[in-house]
Amino acid sequence: MRAIFKRELRSYFHGMIGYVLTAFLVAASGLYFMALNLGYGMTDFSYYTLYRTIFILLLYVPVLTMRSLAEERRSRTDQLLLTSPVSVGGIVLGKFFAMCVLFALPCLVDLGMIFILWALGGTMTALISNLAGLLCYYLMGCAAIAIGEFLSGLTENQIIAAVMGFAVLLVAYMMPSLRSLFNAGSAVALAVFTVLAGAASLGAGLRTRSFILGCLSFSACCIGLCALFLLRSSWLTEAFSGVLSALCLFTPFEDFVNGSFSIPVLVYYLTVTVLFLFFTAQDMERRRWN
Repeated sequence: MRAIFKRELRSYFHGMIGYVLTAFLVAASGLYFMALNLGYGMTDFSYYTLYRTIFILLLYVPVLTMRSLAEERRSRTDQLLLTSPVSVGGIVLGKFFAMCVLFALPCLVDLGMIFILWALGGTMTALISNLAGLLCYYLMGCAAIAIGEFLSGLTENQIIAAVMGFAVLLVAYMMPSLRSLFNAGSAVALAVFTVLAGAASLGAGLRTRSFILGCLSFSACCIGLCALFLLRSSWLTEAFSGVLSALCLFTPFEDFVNGSFSIPVLVYYLTVTVLFLFFTAQDMERRRWN
């Protein structure tokens, strides 16, 4: 894994991509820092700088992750990686940690800005709050990077990987507004969960190469969903609302920086990161044996 990590991190600085991405994110943070925190004397760096630059991650993360696995597939070097002594998990983690280190560079600059605010008269409470906000911001970025790495492994084209990453993050960014459109009740929830059950059953059938297993899984899911719809329709609605809330990747950070420090928010971002790294490893494992 260490060799993959060094190779991946070095590749970002052989060209201009690493420098450009770092400068891009630092410039965005610096702009809000100068205009709001220094210009108006605001000591809340988490809200007035970090939260207001979330939309920059919609561009930063897809460009950062688009080449991680897509380029390997395009140049056919993924076959060399999959047959190397490094495990699939080591390959996925090596590339992921390299991108996290690159993302940590602008975060270190943000850390310097936080200490500048403290040196200019900020309170210890504001300092601790800003440090906690920066930690949450970094974990949120790592979760987005894990999603981007997974999407990069689905295609050989870097542009397609970047577009998919931008689209997924944009939907997650807009999900709080989109969630209000799905208040039609349990019928909508039933339809959505049926589609999800079909997708999961299809994936299980392809994974096991068993058409019968896929059909049986889908039938069992449909029977269970119909029973819930007829007997406990409110459960479907609550579960659907919970699923939509889980897709709001950036909303927990907003709640976090608005004064509601919460360990579950940090656990949520760690869970998303681990989940998508697992999905990436499983996809690579499937292609390895196919």
